[in-house]
Amino acid sequence: MSTRALRSVSSSARVTLCRTCLLRSIAATRQHRRPLHLGTIEKRRLAQESWDIKAEKIKNGQQQHLWDKFKERGYIKDIAGTEDQIRELMRCRRIGAYVGIDPTAASLHLGHLLPLMPLFWMYIHGFRAISVVGGATAKIGDPTGRLKTREEVPKSDRTMFVTKIHYQLKRIWQNVDRQAARYEYEKEWSWNRELANNSAWYNSTPFLEVVNRLFKGMRVGPMLTRETVKRKMAEGDGMSLAEFVYPMMQAWDWWELFSGPKGVRMQIGGSDQYGNIIAGIDAIKLLRDTERDPAKALPDNLFNTPVGFTVPLLTDSAGNKFGKSAGNAMWLDPFMTHSFDLYGYFMRRPDDEVEKLLKLFTFIPLEQINKIMEQHNLDPPKRHAHHTLAFEVLALVHGIQEAQATQARHQQIFSKDTTSATTPTSTGEIHSYPPRVIPPTSTLAVRFRPHIQLPESLIMGDSISRILYAAGLAESSSDAHRLIAHQGAYVGGAPGRNAHDNVEMREGEVAFQSVKNWFPGDTKNFLIDEKLLVLRRGKHFVRIVEMISDKEWAASGRSYPGEAGKGRARLLRQQLIAANGGKNPNLTSTELSRLAEKLDRMEREGDAALEDADPSVPPKIKFPPTRTRAAQLLDQYTHAEKRRPHTELTVRQKTEAIDKVIAKAQLVLDAKRKVRDDALAKKGVRDDASAKSGAAGGGSGL
Repeated sequence: MSTRALRSVSSSARVTLCRTCLLRSIAATRQHRRPLHLGTIEKRRLAQESWDIKAEKIKNGQQQHLWDKFKERGYIKDIAGTEDQIRELMRCRRIGAYVGIDPTAASLHLGHLLPLMPLFWMYIHGFRAISVVGGATAKIGDPTGRLKTREEVPKSDRTMFVTKIHYQLKRIWQNVDRQAARYEYEKEWSWNRELANNSAWYNSTPFLEVVNRLFKGMRVGPMLTRETVKRKMAEGDGMSLAEFVYPMMQAWDWWELFSGPKGVRMQIGGSDQYGNIIAGIDAIKLLRDTERDPAKALPDNLFNTPVGFTVPLLTDSAGNKFGKSAGNAMWLDPFMTHSFDLYGYFMRRPDDEVEKLLKLFTFIPLEQINKIMEQHNLDPPKRHAHHTLAFEVLALVHGIQEAQATQARHQQIFSKDTTSATTPTSTGEIHSYPPRVIPPTSTLAVRFRPHIQLPESLIMGDSISRILYAAGLAESSSDAHRLIAHQGAYVGGAPGRNAHDNVEMREGEVAFQSVKNWFPGDTKNFLIDEKLLVLRRGKHFVRIVEMISDKEWAASGRSYPGEAGKGRARLLRQQLIAANGGKNPNLTSTELSRLAEKLDRMEREGDAALEDADPSVPPKIKFPPTRTRAAQLLDQYTHAEKRRPHTELTVRQKTEAIDKVIAKAQLVLDAKRKVRDDALAKKGVRDDASAKSGAAGGGSGL
């Protein structure tokens, strides 16, 4: 272009944009809104009218304020903001509230459940309730109350923690809906709950935006005066910059929920989170008042005021804080703390704690709690209140069917103990529930162990359908093929990518894509930290598969479904041939499979029975059967052949022989269960004695 032409363009007032730049500039300023259906608009209008009517009733004293219910049940410890602000904000607006949980362990524990309870109450009263999994902030870890820096957790473990806690919270939220239905809270269209992960915004927000918007306006002086900072600097191992800015990262979480359409104005935390909530309120006000985009600016009034509160500290009978660091956590994962042990924990609470725990951990109305305590005080050794408390917590955490099964087991073991008599479950009891309401899939998922190990040769060299079968997510390889064809199987990865160029699931997030029948060599693209594969069937069943070397797998002595040379029928046939002096007995493959399946199921049930027993029971306890199963089976055939030496056994005779072997195996299983029950009974007697001594000593509660 000539100099004259350049001078002409530079002096022109008109600027020309190419088509691509023009579209980008328009897209940057356009607000994309999904059109609302007229029915949705009408539902929102009716919901707002209903809320306004309720607000007026609360103002006139015709209806109880939810904040007053919180105070009656003992949820309030420290308040961030003023009580008048909180009361008026909750009365006039359907505000959002959230509880944040960092996945620094493989499961939630009982201490996490306490701040979630007021969030559950807000949800069933029409507020927006959000539980946030700290997939990003867990990389740092909250330094509050700690003198030592947290140990670095491998990336694969962090992914496992995030995945397990995500689905644990999902199941608990489903149980909240069922518990609310039990106590006649009719679900409305306006009920709104959400399970979020702060990796969603930290992975998409530029770091400079956080620095410029938040860090630039916060002063270091007030942050240095925090008790956590002073103690860790003076008494601990020092504080890293990451730990120092952790409250600001938590504050940014709140801002993401505060400034958007979710309208989260309240944060609820544990008793040690008061300092972080206060820091968050200061940060929210700074970000609100310095917003430069007029379209996003929020006025400084009551309805844009951040508030929060903390719940009381949950302690054991010795006054020690519950948690992973203290080493006394009661995990909410049934594979880490068995449901029977969780039930037993509440049975061992001193009498003076039970009423407070009923108010904190259940949805039972206060009037009914008073009646329960009256009945309990008539005959304290029966522990009517303890059983109600234990049942309600298990129903919330593990589901109603697991609670019923655990209570029945407890009754069976301790029914002869006069000091531990139980109240029978009937349709008239407070802890009854119609079983038809429980969906079978979510109930089964509670007993589904999420974390397993499989050998490297299978993961790296076999098809994905065989991996799904080996992981227990399909009944067979053919079933896995059908599952994949109907898009019912999922793998953790980057959505929208093909298998050959897929990248692993982003750290801190829980993202899945449908499984396809890719080449075996493509499975490595979905491995997290080169050893973790996250699989899912449907909505509830998740397997976190850890890949180990073939040498480790062989040394473990385990087998997986479909493993070459490890079929149940094949192994049983080999045992029969060896016991018969090398001769092959006349059993078809179908008959062998039927026998092997029944014996294998009994063996698994027997091992599970031993796992439930007291830890003092040796895990490899041997019951001395007089003969092996193969020898028993051959004895049956030999006896029949002596009666009919020249006639081949009929199918009926073979079936009868198999049934006799099954009956003998049942005796072994019963013996294992008896050892389990005796061990639990002994443990219960010891716990009963300790509970009585604790009650006599007046153990501290919450």
